Amino acid sequence: MNGWLETYRGIVYRWQEDHNGHLTVAFYFAHLADATRCVLDSLGLGLAYTRRRKSLCVTAGCYVRYVRELRAGDNLHIVSGVIGVERDGLVLGHKVFNSETGEVCTTVEERLRHVDTRRRAARPFTAAQRRTAEQRRVEWDVPARERRPRPSGLEGFHESSRDTVKPDEVDVLGQVALTHYVHRFSAANGHATAVFGVTPGYMRAERRGFSTFEFQLEFAGVLRPGDPVRIRSALVHVGNSSMRLFHVMTNERTGERVATLEQLGVHLDMDARRPTPLPDAIRDRAKAILVS
Repeated sequence: MNGWLETYRGIVYRWQEDHNGHLTVAFYFAHLADATRCVLDSLGLGLAYTRRRKSLCVTAGCYVRYVRELRAGDNLHIVSGVIGVERDGLVLGHKVFNSETGEVCTTVEERLRHVDTRRRAARPFTAAQRRTAEQRRVEWDVPARERRPRPSGLEGFHESSRDTVKPDEVDVLGQVALTHYVHRFSAANGHATAVFGVTPGYMRAERRGFSTFEFQLEFAGVLRPGDPVRIRSALVHVGNSSMRLFHVMTNERTGERVATLEQLGVHLDMDARRPTPLPDAIRDRAKAILVS
């Protein structure tokens, strides 16, 4: 893969699996953070640059396609490259591989903003920085994301997560790590699907799960230790086995909308490891609470 940079290599630990028996989505983002820092270091935009110039690159959004499962014991590695250079931002492409089979398991299109560390105001790249980034540009052969209608307000949304940001959630750049945002969204998803009958008890009894296959994650604000966090969620589409949910994260102290997540997943047969139709009773309950 000419021009690509290997940015992570490791294994899936048993404690990183979720109740579906595969790598928890939040740990993909832990590895993604390592990959992103590796790319930024190669561009001269890493931790030393942040400390020296009081500027940093922060994640503004991610489009993630989960194509194949990674399970406990699997070897994985990530390759990354620049797929877009903007006046005050970068777009990175990451591919997560099963190192044993060579199969692409996940692709991530990550948009970064270049900002000053104090006010988080946009800071343009220099011409030299843009030239350096262009030298890392790679061909991105992943299907373009589908832009779908989203709810304009919160009417019909359900309470799905509430807690407080802890001091140990801060990363080496002094910001709350991506993985902790995603852990909260994962918890919210469990409460959101329980509303229409896909509860933990149902999944244990019927050997069913919820398997995510796409994320569209966007950040509009920033969390800091001590901030009270609230997530409200809505089901916006239900199919034969598929579901689409929309989650809104807010800082309850300020009322600021911090992040949103559009999450697509399927009703999973845990034994066959394949999508399986929703029972009619659950589908009917789901359709009754759809938010347009």
